[in-house]
Amino acid sequence: MSTPTVVVHRDAEVLAQAVAARLITRLVDAQAAKGSASIVLTGGTIGIATLAAVAANPAHVAVDWRNLDIWWGDERYLPTGDRERNETGARRALLDHVDVDPERVHPMPAADSGLSPEEAAEAYAEALRKAARPEDHGPVPSFDLLLLGLGPDTHVASLFPGMPALYDERPVVAVHGSPKPPPTRISLTLPTIRAARQVWIVAAGAEKATAVRLALSDAGPIQVPAAGARGRQETLFLLDRAAASKIPPGLVRPASP
Repeated sequence: MSTPTVVVHRDAEVLAQAVAARLITRLVDAQAAKGSASIVLTGGTIGIATLAAVAANPAHVAVDWRNLDIWWGDERYLPTGDRERNETGARRALLDHVDVDPERVHPMPAADSGLSPEEAAEAYAEALRKAARPEDHGPVPSFDLLLLGLGPDTHVASLFPGMPALYDERPVVAVHGSPKPPPTRISLTLPTIRAARQVWIVAAGAEKATAVRLALSDAGPIQVPAAGARGRQETLFLLDRAAASKIPPGLVRPASP
């Protein structure tokens, strides 16, 4: 796994805009290299703000949206269109405003799909298996970019400290009894996250500062899930100053003010 790089921006608004610009560049570069690209989206306040900033950035037209595979890192097990679903937020912020190929947008099954959470997790794992190519060397695609938020308790996706999902080697799992509502979710597991070429953890706010410090420590991923979220080629912690306030200055790479 790659060693994390920390980049700090002035505040949450600047952070969202900077991550959006970086995201556009990453997708354009991936598509220039191999014709298509893949991304795993996240939810949360800063995650959705980042997607809205992509839509607002004039450079987003440089992305070939029809040749982009779009996945999700986790989902609340709620009905289709529920405001709390990460899919709903992503569609409103970005996907409804760009020319995506519906066949290449892969939301996690909803609570009204007729599937149990366990069946929904297996269905998503099967979709990932079908999308994986021989060069991926595993049961899931080597995503070009995987975005993650970070909870104050150090959770990423719907992988919460000490919960059974952190011991699971399957690509996707159902999560029950989440300490953050709603209690039932679907999530990629750490092995799937680690298959990504690049993993970006995006966090803003002083309430995330301790979690950021722990995620950059030598803590184990069972106690600190974010400490196990790393990309194969690159891992970035993209933060605002408040979220970065408790990490050693030597770990930080300067960003534009």
